[in-house]
Amino acid sequence: MPMMDVRELGIVPYEDAQVLMRELQQQRIDGQISDTLLVLSHPEVVTVGPRARNDGILPPPDYETIGVDRGGGLTWHGPGQVVGYPIFKWGERNGEASVADIIHIIEGWLIDALSVFGVNGVRDERMQGVWVDGYKVCSIGLSFLRWVSRHGFSVNLNTPPGRVEGVAGCGLAADTTTSLAQLGYDVAPEAFVKALLTLMQTTLEQ
Repeated sequence: MPMMDVRELGIVPYEDAQVLMRELQQQRIDGQISDTLLVLSHPEVVTVGPRARNDGILPPPDYETIGVDRGGGLTWHGPGQVVGYPIFKWGERNGEASVADIIHIIEGWLIDALSVFGVNGVRDERMQGVWVDGYKVCSIGLSFLRWVSRHGFSVNLNTPPGRVEGVAGCGLAADTTTSLAQLGYDVAPEAFVKALLTLMQTTLEQ
């Protein structure tokens, strides 16, 4: 695959990340940059997608919220979570004919990365993302413009107990989403990011 730019940004307020994603998406559309992956985390916030807004679904009142335009409903972000925003131009490689195809590719990438640590991640018909031991630990939500993606995925490694569990995702009950730590898995953020980056090229070329 062509050269890719990876930017590890540390902790970034969600509002700042939204501005950056939009700028980079337009730059990718204009051919000013190559495919770019942002790796970061956010201070705690719950993003509220169109589905949640339409259905009047909100998290409990002690959560800060922000509206977003990616698909889906509520997604928790905060400490102990690795977030990846692929500003990629899709449709140029095999198996990228639809949004569902792209989601499937990203799920496979995350599943492969989890397997490095002996964690058996799977897909689940209840919702897109990655599931471990019957619980959702990775969320995926994308927005596209001219087949260049914005937004991305979040992986709950060691989030504060009870916080992500208190947010009901799209059509899911509270406590369905959790972190690997709550399931008994110890995966350090730095090690997980290294696994993601090591597997990125081979996964996206499949």
